[in-house]
Amino acid sequence: MPTTTGSASGAGGPDVAPPAPLTPTAAQTAVVPAVPAPALTTGTRRRWPLWTVLGLALGLVAGAVPGVLLRQFAPDAAGQQTAGREAPGTAAERQLAARMVAQLDRQGSALLRGDKAGFLAVAEPTARPALTRRYAALRALRVTTWRPGTERVPVAVDGQPGQWRLTVTVGYCFVLPGCAPSTAELGTRWRLVGEEPRLVAVEPSRTDPTGVRPWEVDDLVVAVGRRALVATTPAQRAKLPGLLARAEAAARAADRYAVGPVPDRYLVYYAGKAEWQRWYGGGRPKWTAGYAVGVGGGRHDVVLNAQSLAPAGVDDLLRHELTHAASLPDQGYADRADWWLVEGLAEYAGADGQPVDRYEGLAEVRKLLRGGWSGRLDAVAPADDATDDRVGGAYGVGYLAVRHLVDRYGEQRVLDFFRAVVHQRRTPDEAADEVFGDPWPALHDDCVAYVRSAAG
Repeated sequence: MPTTTGSASGAGGPDVAPPAPLTPTAAQTAVVPAVPAPALTTGTRRRWPLWTVLGLALGLVAGAVPGVLLRQFAPDAAGQQTAGREAPGTAAERQLAARMVAQLDRQGSALLRGDKAGFLAVAEPTARPALTRRYAALRALRVTTWRPGTERVPVAVDGQPGQWRLTVTVGYCFVLPGCAPSTAELGTRWRLVGEEPRLVAVEPSRTDPTGVRPWEVDDLVVAVGRRALVATTPAQRAKLPGLLARAEAAARAADRYAVGPVPDRYLVYYAGKAEWQRWYGGGRPKWTAGYAVGVGGGRHDVVLNAQSLAPAGVDDLLRHELTHAASLPDQGYADRADWWLVEGLAEYAGADGQPVDRYEGLAEVRKLLRGGWSGRLDAVAPADDATDDRVGGAYGVGYLAVRHLVDRYGEQRVLDFFRAVVHQRRTPDEAADEVFGDPWPALHDDCVAYVRSAAG
């Protein structure tokens, strides 16, 4: 049976009681059109004592540069359909889709009020084991909003006469009601019993670019703090109190580097070997120990690789990844040339004010300086198959360059520069003139000179 509580750590520790029933409001349960899925944004950190890279989804942009898959439209906070888009299909198909979404809406209302029987009532017996697991996981995560919708119509399932498949988009919030919802695309299969659609199966969507969410496919145990949630599988339950305490401390550090609103809550998943390959599509570079992935609503979920983490590295890693969650735009960043800045800021946060000469990657920076790097910050990002030394050196270069800018201009102006380059997609030349009042070519060369001097 799935377990839905975290582990206690004494007074003032994680909140581990089973979630109380939540009374849904009309806004929380209304059937709304589907929201477009968010663009994929992942930040990955290598095996300790290695560093972190922001892994890019390969999107075709000018010059075939790898970049984040960007959407041309975005939903508002209520998940409303983009104006002017017409629903597909025939009138009968649209009516059938509406009846299916109405069933999912009833199911969502049951989920929010803690009614497991009502949650399962719309489904055939074959679907109920998977739905029971999903219900328990979502309740453990303190789901407060669940909005199903679709802009599609059902299609017949090949080889299954009388069955229909409908992809739906769900807007959801955890812990805090009334948030800007994150979104997930879910696959559903149905059969008609008279005029009533009955849910036959729930499937991970084949089209969601972010990949499978942990609550779709696994039992979860959860610990809830003031600024963070930490979730893992029952096999890792004993690690929850310590992970939550560390995540809470990292959240306080990451809040300092928020570009835009401070995240309402940080969500951290701790993945075992099998889960690491399954959650959010798997397939990360071999040196990855953690990553942040955009899920919509201005949020990035963080995933840690239990197989690659040594206890001494968890705090730095959490500060690094939660800083990605606090600083990155919802739609990701489109230019690989900005990698040094994105990862440099996260490394700077991970270092937590330690002296430069204590930074663990200095030896790898020295190796990179002796060969394999052009001396351009915009060309330092490592390949997915890069050696550990190459990866560590690249992270070190980003850290030292950002550290130099902070020492010279202060944290706030560096965050303003980050916003201009990464969020507003201004060129470094434009951003440096506006924010620092100095030309970027000279600043770039000063940063590289500092990297060389600090590395020795």
